[in-house]
Amino acid sequence: MDMTAMDGGFADPPREAALAFRAALQAMARPGRIEQVSGAVPPAPVSRAAGALLVTLCDPETGIYLAPSHDTPALREWITFHCAAPLVGPSHADFALGTWEALQPVSAYRIGTPEYPDRSTTLIVEMDRLDPAGASLTGPGIKAEAALNLPDLAAFQANRARFPLGFDCYFTCGDRLAGLPRSTTVTEAG
Repeated sequence: MDMTAMDGGFADPPREAALAFRAALQAMARPGRIEQVSGAVPPAPVSRAAGALLVTLCDPETGIYLAPSHDTPALREWITFHCAAPLVGPSHADFALGTWEALQPVSAYRIGTPEYPDRSTTLIVEMDRLDPAGASLTGPGIKAEAALNLPDLAAFQANRARFPLGFDCYFTCGDRLAGLPRSTTVTEAG
């Protein structure tokens, strides 16, 4: 293993993991709300926010799929050292990481079953920008309406139509993240 794989984890794991976990929960509980996280410094091309999510939410029981945009030897070693999570194919992933384009087709990921809707994949979508503008979001956790720039409205509308089945998403950019659970209704702004 390359010694640089040991770098980039949390300097103060209990405190930083707790803060990252709270940010991840807040982002998913309040769709469209952008949270800031820090601490993890994963290898390129992974954002700090995505690295913090991986280190906080993944462990040896959590399968991670790396889309081609993010599947590098350095990231594989970093995940092995910091999370000990197995790297799996899309149909077995608990989490999938990559750009929206590289994560396609979304039909490759688990959406749960009627008995166990929680047995689905959470996508960590790396974005060039993350703004509270664009698509209109309504539903649980949103007081009236929220907004978030999304890469593909139709995919999230189709995902919502399958509720309670479907995938959940985190969108990451730099040290910021936002959540979009499958229960959120997405419409075109305007």
